[in-house]
Amino acid sequence: MTTFIQVHFLTSYPPSNLNRDDLGSPKTAVMGGAKRLRISSQSLKRAWRKSELFQSALTGHQGERTKRRGEEVYKQLIAGGIDERQAREWAISIAKQFGKIKKEKTENSEKQAKENFSHFHIEQLAHFSVEEKNAINDLVRKCIATKSAPIEEDLKLLRKDNSSADIACFGRMLADNPGFNFEAAVQVAHALTTHAVDIEDDYFTAVDDLNSGVEDTGAGHLGETEFASGLFYNYICISRDLLKENLGGNEDLTKRTIAALIECAAKISPTGKQSSFASRAYTSYMLVEKGVQQPRSLSVAFLKPIANRDLLIDSIKSLQKQRENMSLIYGKCADSSKYFNVLEGKGSFDDVITFSKSEIVNGIDEVAELEAVE
Repeated sequence: MTTFIQVHFLTSYPPSNLNRDDLGSPKTAVMGGAKRLRISSQSLKRAWRKSELFQSALTGHQGERTKRRGEEVYKQLIAGGIDERQAREWAISIAKQFGKIKKEKTENSEKQAKENFSHFHIEQLAHFSVEEKNAINDLVRKCIATKSAPIEEDLKLLRKDNSSADIACFGRMLADNPGFNFEAAVQVAHALTTHAVDIEDDYFTAVDDLNSGVEDTGAGHLGETEFASGLFYNYICISRDLLKENLGGNEDLTKRTIAALIECAAKISPTGKQSSFASRAYTSYMLVEKGVQQPRSLSVAFLKPIANRDLLIDSIKSLQKQRENMSLIYGKCADSSKYFNVLEGKGSFDDVITFSKSEIVNGIDEVAELEAVE
């Protein structure tokens, strides 16, 4: 049966605007009849996978999501001494293996097209695995060395073998080549505050350093930005078996990926407006559950917004109570769990990481067995 790893965590952010909507306001959602701050799963996942922490923990195992691979191929061919017309044709033939080539606007001149390279771009973002990037680079080097166009056999660049942790975690969809899709092994909920919020306005000015104030005493710039603060509940569900399958059965890489993902979730904040607010935060409470039972979020614990001043204390109590009540009604909802609580100084982050990445073999948890021996 599938082993699920469920991560529930509470993170408090001071005044911030981590994830903006189309008008520049902090994203929100209504839950339980009350407005909550929201951080989208897309924002969280990008912050995690592009963080230095994730990159350093999984060096050599990150894919690359882009529309511009053909542009890079074209530049490599030109640098290798290939004629411009041939470089263009070959780059397009390589790029279109991953999606439809973007159509040029008819009003664009040939000169503009050459300058912006958009005629090498595919229409949709494609996530290139490490293996695919290597295959493309090998093919480009072959074309340069032989001064000949890539043949049909060489253009079979898509790969099912994969060692890219981000693709294994968050999946990949290629509309034109569904046989090379990857189902996401990690599901990430939108983070919501456990309490109701009000969005506030910050009216600010900037002073011109060279303005002596003799003729003009006004500000050099006036501006306004919106912000809010809140304690967020977040939830991640990991299918450990699917993650391992997506990584070609590599157990060591599976463990490293789980550890890196959970460490990022605990420590990495979205980058929105960080220069203005420095709203970096570590998670204050994290509960990790592991088992073959069907996963469930505990967000219902906050359907009624927490209204007391002791937001963190009451949010933790509400989360724990909801978990206990669900177990009373449905039975055991996980085989084992670990947690830490910064507010009370209980638990250990290292223990949570070790527990999270351990494997269950024949119903026996590596960590549980080790603790029993000790």
